[in-house]
Amino acid sequence: MVKVPCQEIVWDIIPAMQAALAAELVSRGVSQIKVAKALSVAPSAVSQYLSGKRGYRIIFDDDIKELIGRLAEDINSGTITEDKLGEEFCIICRHLRGSETCDGHNA
Repeated sequence: MVKVPCQEIVWDIIPAMQAALAAELVSRGVSQIKVAKALSVAPSAVSQYLSGKRGYRIIFDDDIKELIGRLAEDINSGTITEDKLGEEFCIICRHLRGSETCDGHNA
């Protein structure tokens, strides 16, 4: 069976972004419980992100790490709220895939 681009995004890219964001937030002193709430995931998922059991398949380049760092800063400061997080993930995902749209052709 052929893996379609949407599968890669859902199975690999989003979990990797969540793992990187969780690690960044925790490194900034945010509790795992607050990280779980911000990412709308269970605290156990955050623990798995931090231990490398989940979201470990992709290693991001410095540009993506910088975007994730800025997003963590914005979440930590309250500039980005839970309801806007999805939009920010889409921006990072499009940047990662080098695409202006979410059509999946460049994944």
